[in-house]
Amino acid sequence: MRLFSSIGRSPALLAFLTQLLALAALFPLFIIFSEQNISLFGWAILQGMVAALVSLRLNMARWWIVIHLLFMPAVTATLALSLPPLWFGLVFLVLALMYGKTYQTQVPLYLSSQEATKALSAMLPQQQHFSFMDLGSGCGGLLKTLSHLHSNGSYYGIEAAPLPYLVSTVRKILSASKYSIQWGDFWKDDLAQYDVVYAYLSPVPMQRLWEKARQEMQPGSLLISNSFIIPGVLPEKSIQLNDFPGSTLYMWRI
Repeated sequence: MRLFSSIGRSPALLAFLTQLLALAALFPLFIIFSEQNISLFGWAILQGMVAALVSLRLNMARWWIVIHLLFMPAVTATLALSLPPLWFGLVFLVLALMYGKTYQTQVPLYLSSQEATKALSAMLPQQQHFSFMDLGSGCGGLLKTLSHLHSNGSYYGIEAAPLPYLVSTVRKILSASKYSIQWGDFWKDDLAQYDVVYAYLSPVPMQRLWEKARQEMQPGSLLISNSFIIPGVLPEKSIQLNDFPGSTLYMWRI
């Protein structure tokens, strides 16, 4: 377990080793029951269950547990379809463009709900000018709506995944909305210039985000997180949303 803990900062490698460990654990059973009439798909399901248990034991993020559970059965079922290799390449390319370096950042693509947008709109200044940053702005829907609702604000977004960035750029051009989106790494952006910073990330980077916010954001500015809290730091305010995932907005004033 110490070996897995030491490489915990590399989720992709940790996931690969988890699958190998599950296969190694099942290998003696495969030898013992090799003469039994157990299908390859049956073994794949069992391997997925073992891998999910290992990932749970290693305290991996919730989505990794689901991925480990379904990965080998999905691979086995897909291979049984005898699809041309080109399809696998196309699927991989689309996923890479859509999610970018999720295997490193551990931040999947989350889209803010309409309920979250309404709640954020109510939290923004109604009269004075302010600047708003969306960390991981996705397809730009949040920025587009807020820029229409509050013309007294300047809106910025930063997105690292190519496909969502492209969609948000095209959406901005077609709608002539007044906001700015850049493609890049928000960890390299200085948060001192924003009055409100919004993040819909994952549990993994929240502590690091809080440290960055405390160092860079101005006193009185707001850090708002959708769904994910900062470990050990009580929010000044929280708003339960009536959306599909049952999200909560958490607010910290610097």
